[in-house]
Amino acid sequence: MRKTFSIIFGLLFVLFAALQYNDPDPQVWIPIYALAAIACFMAYAGVGRWWFFVVMAVMYVVAAVYQWPPVFEGFLFSEVGMRSMNIELAREAGGLAICAVVMSLLAVLTRQSIRR
Repeated sequence: MRKTFSIIFGLLFVLFAALQYNDPDPQVWIPIYALAAIACFMAYAGVGRWWFFVVMAVMYVVAAVYQWPPVFEGFLFSEVGMRSMNIELAREAGGLAICAVVMSLLAVLTRQSIRR
């Protein structure tokens, strides 16, 4: 389960990082998603410890809370462009939250594999 989950999300995070090339601030978002991809590949290879993924999850949660918009206007997935800054901030916070959830699940899965 851990290996399948890790490879799927590792590849998704590589895709997320690649899609940031035309973002206004790719130098921020490519490393964020690339680090999540690297962490997933570490879990796949069995070299990441459970506490490492907990630390990563906490960092992503803190970043998501910091990035949350002052006024939530939704994500508007039907539109590609940025209609308002609040929508862009919500999308960025959502991406960070996805990273946090995946890191949390990797911590649990890695911890369970150690006990077996």
